[in-house]
Amino acid sequence: MFGRMLPIWALILIEFCFAYALECMLGSPCSFKLACMNFDPKETHPVIFESAVICATVGLMVPTMSFLAALFYYPYYNGFHILTFLANWLKLVCYNFPFAFFSQLFFIQPLVRTIFKKIFRQ
Repeated sequence: MFGRMLPIWALILIEFCFAYALECMLGSPCSFKLACMNFDPKETHPVIFESAVICATVGLMVPTMSFLAALFYYPYYNGFHILTFLANWLKLVCYNFPFAFFSQLFFIQPLVRTIFKKIFRQ
């Protein structure tokens, strides 16, 4: 990270803190506003509205977290070149977006919805 060798637990902790902070400050509020621009939450079916929020969250969080990963893991020993940095960032976005989108939409959202139904239904 930034050209230094850190223990793996430190990397995971730093990445988790950045991801959580970005999700709270950028991901959730902006994705809800983006979904509300296209759908009315009162008239739209909840599953469709939740899917719109999730798609907006993935669309915002993947580029920002890929930017941070490109910044953290850039090969600084070769010097810093903006085009190399942008190429690494774009590569990370292309790798991460399909997995994040499809896993959120088809695995994580249905799993969380099922768990919450079982927990909160009486």
